[in-house]
Amino acid sequence: MKLTSLLLLITFCSLGGDRFPSPPDSPNRLFFIQRSTNANVVVYDANVIAGKLNAKDPVHTYWYRFGEKGQKEELTTIQRTLAYGLYTTLVPGAPNTYEGHFLAYRKRKFMVKQDATGDPIALFPINGKMQILKRVFVSVDDSKFMTTVNYIELFGKDPVTGRDVYEKFKP
Repeated sequence: MKLTSLLLLITFCSLGGDRFPSPPDSPNRLFFIQRSTNANVVVYDANVIAGKLNAKDPVHTYWYRFGEKGQKEELTTIQRTLAYGLYTTLVPGAPNTYEGHFLAYRKRKFMVKQDATGDPIALFPINGKMQILKRVFVSVDDSKFMTTVNYIELFGKDPVTGRDVYEKFKP
C-alpha cells in the first residue's frame, strides 16, 4: 500500500500540467484546464446566485491569461461554442443538479451540483467512476495544419475517501 502511494505521488509530481500556473483559488471553483500550448488557463466556476446554482447558466467559463498580463478574460463566442464551452441541463428529479458535456468532447458526461455542505463540485468520470474533477491538462500538437490532442490528464478527488485520483487517456 505504501509503495502504491509513493508511486502515485511521484507520478503526480512529474506530470506536465504542474509546470503551468494555476488560477487563484475561488470558493466557486469547479475545475480548470491547462494546455501545453501556453500558460493561459481556462477556468470553470459555479455560477451561484442566492446560494443555488444559476438555473440558466450554472457554470461560468473564462480565461486567466497568464501568458499575457495574468488578466481574467471572457471566452469569445467561437471559444465558448466550439472549444471550451459546456452544454448543461437540469437533471429531472434532482434539484440544483445539472448534467452536461464539453461541446468539444461529448463522450464523457459530467454532473455539476452542490455537495452536502453547499460547496459546488463537478463530478466527472475518472477511471470509470464519478470523481470530483479539479484539474485537466491537455497536451496538443499544433505543429501541423490541424491541431491534434496527444493526450488528456484528469486530476481529481474521490468524493467518498478524499484521495487523489488520476487518469491519462488519448481521446
